[in-house]
Amino acid sequence: MKNLLRSASEHRPVACTPSGDFLRWARSSGLQTRWAHGLKVHVSTCALAYAFLTSPVLAQADSDFARANQEYAQGHFKDAIAGYEGLVRTGQATANVFYDLGNAYFRTADFGGAILNYQRALALERHHPEATANLQIARDEAHALEMQPGRAERYLHFASVNQYTITAAVAFWIAVFCLAASIFARRRSAMLILVSICCLLALAISVFAIYTLDRGTKGQALAIVTGKNVQARLATADTAKSVLALPPGSEIKILSTRGDWTYAALPNDLRGWIPAKDAERVRL
Repeated sequence: MKNLLRSASEHRPVACTPSGDFLRWARSSGLQTRWAHGLKVHVSTCALAYAFLTSPVLAQADSDFARANQEYAQGHFKDAIAGYEGLVRTGQATANVFYDLGNAYFRTADFGGAILNYQRALALERHHPEATANLQIARDEAHALEMQPGRAERYLHFASVNQYTITAAVAFWIAVFCLAASIFARRRSAMLILVSICCLLALAISVFAIYTLDRGTKGQALAIVTGKNVQARLATADTAKSVLALPPGSEIKILSTRGDWTYAALPNDLRGWIPAKDAERVRL
C-alpha cells in the first residue's frame, strides 16, 4: 500500500511593513539590518525546534505504518489490524491508514469492520477511488443495507461540508465589504448592491447545505453495524419484537442512546433500538 503520511507543511513568516519615516531612520542607523538578522535567527530557531519536536513523532508513525503493511503483506491480518488501529488510537490515521485497515478486516471476513473503515477513509478523503471500489465489493459480500438520502441531500452532495463552509465564509466577507462600500460611497452603486444580494444568497444556500449534510444520512450521526446477527427492536430488550435484521456493514443514523442501547434511523425508513456495542460511528 502506498504510504501517504507526510510531514507538516512549512509556514512562511509574514513581516509587517514599517512606516516610511521609521524605515529611513532604520536604514541610516543599521537597525533594519540587525532587526532582519534577528528575525531570521528567530524564525530559524522556531523551524529547528518544530522539526526537532515533530520529526520523532512522524518517524514513529511512518515506522508503525510500514510495520503494519509488512504484516499485511505476510498474511498476518490480525497483527496488521492491531498495527493500523494503534495509529488510529494515537491520532495519526490518514485516509490510507483507514483504507488499509478496511482491507485487513476484509481479509478476515469481518465485513462490518471493513465497511466501517472504508467509510472512514472516504470521510477524510471524499475522492478515494480504491476505498470507493472496495466499499461496494464489501457491501455486496455482506448484503449490507444502505441509508437512502433525501432529495435535498442528493442535490447538495456534489460538494463537501468543508467546501460549503469555505464558500459561506467567502460570501459573507464579500457581502460585508460590498455593503460597507455602498453605505459610505457618495453614490450608491447598483452593482455593489447586486453583488451583496448574490453573496447573501450564496451564504444562505451554503448554510442550509451544511445543516442538511451534517444531519443527513452521511453526516455526523452515521454509524455502521459491526456486530453479527443484529436485530433492530421496538424496545430496549432482547425479547422485544424485531423491526429489521441488520447484516454487518449496514448503515444506521444514531438518534439517541439509552444505557446499553442505541435508538437509530434504519434503512427502509424504519426506526428501532439496537445494542450500542454492535455499531460504531463513522466520524471519530
